[in-house]
Amino acid sequence: MTSLVVQTSFLGDVVLTTPLIAELARRGPVDVLTSPEGAAILSGNPHIRQIIDYDRRRRDCGIAGFSRTVGRIRRENYDIAYLAQGSLRSALLVAFSGVKKRIGFNTSEGSRLYTDRVEYRADRHHAERLWWLAMPRDAPPPSRDSLTPSVFPSARDHSEAEALLRDGLSEPGRPLIAIAPGSAWGTKRWPFYPELAVKVATRFNVVVIGGSAEAGIGESILAQLPRGRAVNAAGRIGILGSAAVIARAAALVSNDSAPQHLASATGTRTVSIFGPTIPGFGFGPLAPLSVVAGRDELTCRPCDRHGPQRCPLGHWRCMREVTSEAVFDLLTLTLSYRASA
Repeated sequence: MTSLVVQTSFLGDVVLTTPLIAELARRGPVDVLTSPEGAAILSGNPHIRQIIDYDRRRRDCGIAGFSRTVGRIRRENYDIAYLAQGSLRSALLVAFSGVKKRIGFNTSEGSRLYTDRVEYRADRHHAERLWWLAMPRDAPPPSRDSLTPSVFPSARDHSEAEALLRDGLSEPGRPLIAIAPGSAWGTKRWPFYPELAVKVATRFNVVVIGGSAEAGIGESILAQLPRGRAVNAAGRIGILGSAAVIARAAALVSNDSAPQHLASATGTRTVSIFGPTIPGFGFGPLAPLSVVAGRDELTCRPCDRHGPQRCPLGHWRCMREVTSEAVFDLLTLTLSYRASA
């Protein structure tokens, strides 16, 4: 049986789809339709036969691009499609391609075009929700290992990570802490990473993780730290290169964003800072000994499934009241527990 997994959502969602992909690969060949960014994350994954790069914003935009992608799917003659991303566009792509069995969540926008609808279990982690797409309702609960995401940095990714750290750190034997200050959503970006970095650098080496959008804040963080104690990797290496860096860190401090899920895939314990969103939505860290920082007592929280660009009430207390001291204490706590475990 040949399966197609459709996942064109955010990068973190792509990472969390890998347990589903691994489960399906036990049954037969698996192809994945995803965005160019998703294709970069899934590169080298041995559970995937073929990645269909669907660039709906540029190369494959409009009716012509949609039609080309339908043709690509139709030529593969898939037995079954799993709609891990539930938009109407994704459902139409698969339905027009003639895939007879189409499985997705009952809450999805495109669910009317599915042949099989699976309950969206709001109380489960998203990795588990996606895994259930491939399982019968009476299946036993998944093991922790079956829900562990996976990424596969290449030898080149590892070499680039090693070179970046070697060239930037004067004391490479000191433990490394990765910090990821970015997010696509404005209110998810905790504002005190520079303060935290100063505290972290007194005991550890620091590496800033992110894309080109985080390069500027990475440089501002480095400017206030002792030379040789920190490296700005933001915008300098690809997504799997970032995963290779995170794998070398003792811990990651991250917002509710993609680097947190890369850390889950590499087994790197994580201090995740949640503001407008909450781990209860199903997107918390999965790496062992990870912890979460947030102001649980705020009645306005959560305010959004993703996190708006601006605080609806104007005060942004969910992030402003999470102090750098509190996050640093959580970081040292989880590291000390790891050392004694």
